[in-house]
Amino acid sequence: MMAEAGAGGPRLAELLALGRRLWEELEASTEPSSGAPAVQEKVRQGLDALQRAAAMVAQLELFSENEELEEIASADLKFMLLPALLGALTLKQVDLSRRREHLESAREHFLRFLKLCRNYGLGSFQLSLGTSSEEGTGSPSAPRDPTQPNLVAMAMSRTAKIERYKQKKELENKLASMSSSVESGTADEDQIREFYILQIQKWIGTSLEEIESIEQELVILRSRDAARQAPAGSRGPSRPARAPVKPFILTRDAAQARVFGAGYPGLPTMTVDDWYEQRRRQGVVSQQGFGEPGSPPCPSTPAGASDEELQKQQQETEEEEDDEEALQKARDWDDWKDTHPRGYGNRHNMG
Repeated sequence: MMAEAGAGGPRLAELLALGRRLWEELEASTEPSSGAPAVQEKVRQGLDALQRAAAMVAQLELFSENEELEEIASADLKFMLLPALLGALTLKQVDLSRRREHLESAREHFLRFLKLCRNYGLGSFQLSLGTSSEEGTGSPSAPRDPTQPNLVAMAMSRTAKIERYKQKKELENKLASMSSSVESGTADEDQIREFYILQIQKWIGTSLEEIESIEQELVILRSRDAARQAPAGSRGPSRPARAPVKPFILTRDAAQARVFGAGYPGLPTMTVDDWYEQRRRQGVVSQQGFGEPGSPPCPSTPAGASDEELQKQQQETEEEEDDEEALQKARDWDDWKDTHPRGYGNRHNMG
């Protein structure tokens, strides 16, 4: 394998080094916006270098499912990081119109990296249930109510996150203590091999975290796209437009209509019978509960009313017919308003 990697010359190692250096610069960048042209140019250059390196690795067939970890040359181990670095740089693209495409592409890169690591026995992990069935390693669980939280799964996920965080800190400390000797060329082969394996294990934890975040964001994007594509009719029937009603005074009979009509010349008057007849012609109310043609109108008496209600209504009708004094008072009050302006005699709060 080492000879084959050398056949690619330093160009393969240089492409990997360039892509990784650009990713590290982006991680440490203090640019206020990830969409700045300088930032996105580094993302483009890094992706280009890593994609060319990945194509060369595939052409050289550096890794195979039929070999063991011990069969890989120590200097070739670092090329296992290519899919993970590709996934990390893909996530740094900021084109919102292609966000879902970038998320799915990054997820595929991370899954390819994790599958490669699992084939060589590097790390023990279980991929999230949101990924493809091909990558799932857990046995199918019994069906449960989807509206209820899976407390066991949540507890396991939390425990796994805490454990991954501890492992990440330990790996970072080890890598920091070994990096100087490896980069200076003073480390022996065993130290170089351990250094690259520690890097791979660190990126295993990073890939698992990124896949989980990608799955959550994809759920949000799918829901948003489904809401946009839903036809207008599926959001519920719209209410028919209702014609505006002009204001008017509703009176009990023609006599009151004449009285109140004189006091409020700006508003039309209408008796209860007229109002019901108008509504019936408009189709708003039916004739159920009205008497037969020729019978005395009784629009305010619904069908099936109790004896007490009928007696009360009859009493009100008699009082209206006999109460001439109330009608005279109404007329006098209307005459008084014609000769006295609004607010007449009100001296309150006037100096």
